Amino acid sequence: MRLRGNGVLSAVSSLLICGLVAGVVVAAALLPALAVSGLAAKSGADTFEGMPTDLDVLPSPQISYIYASDGRTLLAMMYDENRRDVPITDVAPVMAQAIVAAEDTRFYQHHGVDLKGVARAFVNNQNGGDQQGASTLTMQYVRQVSAYSARTPQEVVEATDKTPARKVREMKLAVALEKKLSKEQILERYLNISSFGHGAYGIFAASQVYFGKDPKDLTLPEAALIAGLVKAPTTNDPATAEGLPRALERQKYVLAQMVTMGYITRQQADEAAATELTIVGRRTPEGCEAVQRADLGAGFMCDYLRRWWLEQPAFGADAYERQNKLRSGGYTIVSSMSVQAQAAAFKYAQNQPGAGDSVKIGDSEAVMLAAIEPGTGRVQALATNRNFSNDQTDNGPSTNPAKKGQKGNYPNTTVPLITGGPEVPGYQAGSSFKIFSAVAALEAGLPLSHTENVQKQFVSDYPVDPGSPTACNGAHYCPKNSGDQAGDFNMWQSFGMSLNTYFVPLQQKVGAEKVVDVAQRLGIQFRSPNDAELAADAHLWGAFTLGVSDTTPLDLANAYATLAADGKYCAPTPIVEIRDLDGNKIDAGSPQCKQVVDPDVARAAVDMARCPVGDQSAFNACPAGGTAAGVHGQVDRPVAGKTGTTDSEKSATFVVMAKQLAVAGIVTDPDNPQTDKTMSHPVINNAVAYTLKGALAGVPAVNFTAPSHAKAFGG
Repeated sequence: MRLRGNGVLSAVSSLLICGLVAGVVVAAALLPALAVSGLAAKSGADTFEGMPTDLDVLPSPQISYIYASDGRTLLAMMYDENRRDVPITDVAPVMAQAIVAAEDTRFYQHHGVDLKGVARAFVNNQNGGDQQGASTLTMQYVRQVSAYSARTPQEVVEATDKTPARKVREMKLAVALEKKLSKEQILERYLNISSFGHGAYGIFAASQVYFGKDPKDLTLPEAALIAGLVKAPTTNDPATAEGLPRALERQKYVLAQMVTMGYITRQQADEAAATELTIVGRRTPEGCEAVQRADLGAGFMCDYLRRWWLEQPAFGADAYERQNKLRSGGYTIVSSMSVQAQAAAFKYAQNQPGAGDSVKIGDSEAVMLAAIEPGTGRVQALATNRNFSNDQTDNGPSTNPAKKGQKGNYPNTTVPLITGGPEVPGYQAGSSFKIFSAVAALEAGLPLSHTENVQKQFVSDYPVDPGSPTACNGAHYCPKNSGDQAGDFNMWQSFGMSLNTYFVPLQQKVGAEKVVDVAQRLGIQFRSPNDAELAADAHLWGAFTLGVSDTTPLDLANAYATLAADGKYCAPTPIVEIRDLDGNKIDAGSPQCKQVVDPDVARAAVDMARCPVGDQSAFNACPAGGTAAGVHGQVDRPVAGKTGTTDSEKSATFVVMAKQLAVAGIVTDPDNPQTDKTMSHPVINNAVAYTLKGALAGVPAVNFTAPSHAKAFGG
């Protein structure tokens, strides 16, 4: 008599109670060595009925996908297990048929436990045949879910240990599961959770790894091959020379079973078995070292996103939990990286057009570029002339004397050169910091027309080590200009010509602590202990306005972007949107903005910053020339920015911004920022200018808003 519906539970209970079926049959069928001890009478009906029927199902690990800001360009995949669940409607029908034929030919007849299979296994095992377990496809699914959902090592053991108790528990859960789910739902879940070898978990990954296609496109011979792998995914791995013959033998078995079940004809099976398959056997790339678009050099952007993620409380209590979620949560992450901006930045980090052979940089020198969108903080590009890789096999020696004999960070590195971190405090950015003194002065009520009597050397009130080359008159800080300029100059003129002896007295007038405060409000971080100590008591930090503090291209780009956004600071973010596995939007990574500078002050600072780059202020107040006078012509749109050079030109910096994008670049030796090499401004100026031009190609130009007459001229 065929068991139906709810009757199967009482039938299984009876099977376990009566005689051999009281446990010995089941134990013998599954583990014949335990047949005489079995479950015994005490494991009969009461024990069985008392077992739980609710299967604790936790989500299995899923791939998280990272896309560019267009939502289409795949950048990277993050996973612990290469798996992406798909509905059974996205699986070729022949694949579903093949897995049933391979693992459970009576799947559509039984109700979770195949009593005929149990009896057959018992007889076979008692007669010395190959050991059979009589596990149905549903029971196999229960076992895998129990292992994935285990919360303790003991639960893992209980879910996988080869004992009669575990088998009986599987039976009970399988029977209960089939009352809740349809056969198609169980089959879908089975296909998504099973291991298929070669790092492929679930049918989506298996289809991609072995045949480079989606599961809906699998053919009969491909489906039969994949279905045959579940039994022994490592041994039968068709991507290996040893496993391929075994996989093909197993494929023939699956095809024969499909014929027996009436799914296909014998002719179809023979044709499928004779079909020569092309096994791709390519493991799905994982992590930032395996970005999908090597032509974009997106590894550093991917790594910045990963590091950002590890700091977000929305994804867990600590970095460990957050990383687990990234690598197993199945998120769809649309990053802020613009394909157009990143392509331009990567191109010009490698090659600086018009720089000329005389200013080509050496291997150890890094061109580091960051681009950020004003008003949102979205990081559109991060690029350098390095490969994002941990492989240091061909790296040159470190140029840092303290690391003699060690490998340097070129051409391969995963150090966050562009964005900074605990191991990278940044690099001195020189005169690009003068803009912070200008903002502080404007906030104090001084207009752009404010003049200082510029001297060839300024004797400040700031103290300095008497042995310093910048000392004079004992222990006074005494900066000089790079040229012989002297006389009365206003803020437009002094910023355009980068006059040190204008901005040091300006800082002294408004207070160095106020200048440092402006820098911090605009996003400059003090990562080195020495800088942090000086910033905490900045009143006597005389050289701050000349950029002696370490910073990064990203911090610097965002500081200028804040001014381009009329004083609205937005925390840098690598995110446009994050959705979980169910498509729900996650509230993380959205722009976090606040007004940190009065809009009129910000507009005045930008108006002044048009002078160094060959643009013209709204009041025609910029002097002829400028430290990067050719940039306006290169970019061909309203721009503002500033160059910066450290003592002895150990680094060269350039920041340029349009209304829609700010780009900052620094060229130096990141292994040894105190290098004795001279860094070239044409290299970094061209890289930054052409990155901005390329990033905004096709985007309509937007002019900056002019400041008020009062901020320009006072009164």
